[in-house]
Amino acid sequence: MSLTAALAYARHGIPVLPVHAPDPRGGCTCDRGVSCERPGKHPHLRHGLHEASTDPRLIDLWWSRWPDANVGLRTGVTMDVADVDSAEGWHGLCHLLGGDLPAGPRVRTGGGGWHFWFSPMGYGNRVRLLPGLDWRGVGGYVVAPPSRHASGGEYRWVHRPSEPLPDGPAALRALIEGPPPLAGHRPIAHPARYARAALAAEADRVARAPVGSRNDTLNRAAYAMGRFIGAGLLDLTETVRELEEAARFAGLGRAEIRGTLRSGLTAGRRAPFDGGARGATRHVA
Repeated sequence: MSLTAALAYARHGIPVLPVHAPDPRGGCTCDRGVSCERPGKHPHLRHGLHEASTDPRLIDLWWSRWPDANVGLRTGVTMDVADVDSAEGWHGLCHLLGGDLPAGPRVRTGGGGWHFWFSPMGYGNRVRLLPGLDWRGVGGYVVAPPSRHASGGEYRWVHRPSEPLPDGPAALRALIEGPPPLAGHRPIAHPARYARAALAAEADRVARAPVGSRNDTLNRAAYAMGRFIGAGLLDLTETVRELEEAARFAGLGRAEIRGTLRSGLTAGRRAPFDGGARGATRHVA
């Protein structure tokens, strides 16, 4: 059934990737087994979502190798997904949308959460838009029906997709966009939130950088985010992970990515962000 579903998603233009499945022993089919921290949720493929495809021959080859694989769908191409993983997230989304849930496609996840599908907005992933609510956009993926969850539950459709997908409501779009750039020297009311929004925006910019400007874009992003790290507003490991994934998506090589990140982040941390809005002098790697 997973192969049939994967091919059906691909026919609708959604890039597909095979994802590890839960192991009957309570772990994961990956090498980490019962010690896996994300059983049934991470890709089989070496380059993960960056190898997602709509090619039926490739999909058939993957599932002939991993017939029990879960189905992963790359977001930001045909659809974006609001990922609700708790009652708090459900009520937060309801409140944000004025009491009404979106009328579009809806998935009940194997873990008891919900996926709401929207037409792509062009933004990258956002973690904890609200407590219990994440956004999967450019550079993201979701596990889709009929995949299995580590808890034993299955992902299933409640409302199946139809054409066209609904647009994201204005209130949701505003939350995803984050705070606008500030002019002058006014203090930022929520600097940590501002820094997280800035990281998401920079990662999206890096992922979309055209050939010829990719390294420079990554360098600028690393320097800017290094300033937030120096001020204690961002976590170094999380920042490196986000920018590294975006740079791989853009097509940069591993050695080039690491060198540019190291140079830019180091320089940025030497000039910590002070809460104002004036940009710092550009760092050149």
